[in-house]
Amino acid sequence: MTKEEEHYVSIGKKFKEAEQSQMFGKPCFKINGKAFVCLFQNEMVFKLTGEIHKEALSLDGSQLFDPSGKKRPMKEWVQVSFNNKEKWATYAKEALKYVNGK
Repeated sequence: MTKEEEHYVSIGKKFKEAEQSQMFGKPCFKINGKAFVCLFQNEMVFKLTGEIHKEALSLDGSQLFDPSGKKRPMKEWVQVSFNNKEKWATYAKEALKYVNGK
């Protein structure tokens, strides 16, 4: 397991109600059957909205999540580089709240 994956898993497991799963063949965590974070290209991806989405997207190395690589990004999903790993837990918490409707 890479250091990026270890960090991702440690964050996801902090959410007792979340379950590990797959999305597009990649590891993800879900709440009530809906993905809120995943790991892609050794970077963590978050489903966000509003100001927190803008903040995450503004970080160096961040981009909209485009799992197909065909320039069709998923607009609510932000892929955040491991260089910003100190922000991952915060964004995961916000993503969980957003997907869970809280």
